[in-house]
Amino acid sequence: MAEPTQESLEKIRKFVQGFAEKSGTAMHPNTTVTEAVVKGLASHIDELGKPLCPCNFYKDKEAEAKLRRWICACDEMQIYKYCHCLLFVREDGMPITEYLPEGHEGREVYGLVTDPTPDKGRALKHKAAPSPTLSDESTAAPASST
Repeated sequence: MAEPTQESLEKIRKFVQGFAEKSGTAMHPNTTVTEAVVKGLASHIDELGKPLCPCNFYKDKEAEAKLRRWICACDEMQIYKYCHCLLFVREDGMPITEYLPEGHEGREVYGLVTDPTPDKGRALKHKAAPSPTLSDESTAAPASST
């Protein structure tokens, strides 16, 4: 990946700081993590014109950028308040997994990590997969004991 321009670095740093405040998250306490992700986002701005997540592999970056699902702040962050890059986390450096659906790799790796600011972030929470409710579970067929 090519070195990003200073202009793109400044643009992304400003975005990251503002989004962290808006979403009730913090930038990763290990500045090496934060800088690596910021640098990758800035490089993608220079290359693609969009801050495509640098933590994924894409067969076709241009096509992926048009889909927008991995443009920072990505769909997972907007829906579940989960940043797989670990750029937007709690102050202790843990990613928020509280809203992830069961079986999501983030929940499996980190366990249940609660959101200290549930009143902030999740602009697209209405797109979250519905989780089973107690009434759904009580109407399910009983398990056989054979």
